[in-house]
Amino acid sequence: MRFIIVTGMSGAGKSAAVEALEDVGIYCVDNIPPALIPKIAHLGTNGQEPSGIDRVALVIDARGLRGKLGSADCLKELMDALAELDREKVSYKILFLDAATEELINRYKITRRPHPLMGRSDSLNRAICQERELLNEVKERADIVLDTTLLSASQLRSNIHELFRSDDPSKDDFVVNCISFGFKFGVPADADLMFDVRCLPNPFYDPQLRPKTGLDKEVQDYVLDSAKTQGFLKRLYDLIDYMVPLYRYDEHKSQLVIAIGCTGGKHRSVTLTLQLAQYLKKQGLRVIVSHRDIEKKKL
Repeated sequence: MRFIIVTGMSGAGKSAAVEALEDVGIYCVDNIPPALIPKIAHLGTNGQEPSGIDRVALVIDARGLRGKLGSADCLKELMDALAELDREKVSYKILFLDAATEELINRYKITRRPHPLMGRSDSLNRAICQERELLNEVKERADIVLDTTLLSASQLRSNIHELFRSDDPSKDDFVVNCISFGFKFGVPADADLMFDVRCLPNPFYDPQLRPKTGLDKEVQDYVLDSAKTQGFLKRLYDLIDYMVPLYRYDEHKSQLVIAIGCTGGKHRSVTLTLQLAQYLKKQGLRVIVSHRDIEKKKL
């Protein structure tokens, strides 16, 4: 039996992720105390697992940890549980769902549901910041970090399906996360490989293309109809072909994050991220795509 530890920020989409995991045949247990993780895992290692269940997702978040918030070892119970899984050589992966603080605030305003830590904070913003600090160590240990800031419910479901669709235990869960971003908004901290495409033709200077994004064909045609761009893509594909097996098989990574950045994250980076994702999918790889800054306003 294989296990997925699902955790992350409240409001980042764990409920939708659980529904998507159930869609692909994964048995889900929501909001369990961390101390129970090894006990459930032991059922899968001593022949007592329920018939027909080979993958289980265990959801752990601030709801189960809030009673310890403020203590020096608020995550000790969870980290101890993960350490026991490691000692027992139990196969598991950690999926961490995240989203920008502004987006989380907006989601809570829309749903009007209370944040799990509101009882200990004087504002929603502070509660979210406390939760982010609380879960930071878990995020650092995560095998897959999925940013849902710009994902619709259907896009999140599609990404989860892509990540965990296989029911064959002999297959790994390697996925490539392709991210577009704008340098003016900062670089992605979790990128394994990062490429700067600010040297390529910029649609921003065409008044008709400026309001559009790399999701529009007109912008894609403008960016791709350049010898510089085609030369970049050829060399990019060659490098990716060489690097992916090193990360996948030599480093045994579950997720490879490739970030492509331009100035504002709306035109060139989006276009080339889509091209790279399409290329990787043709290689038979699982790919998820996110455009971090495509909707951000100009600074």
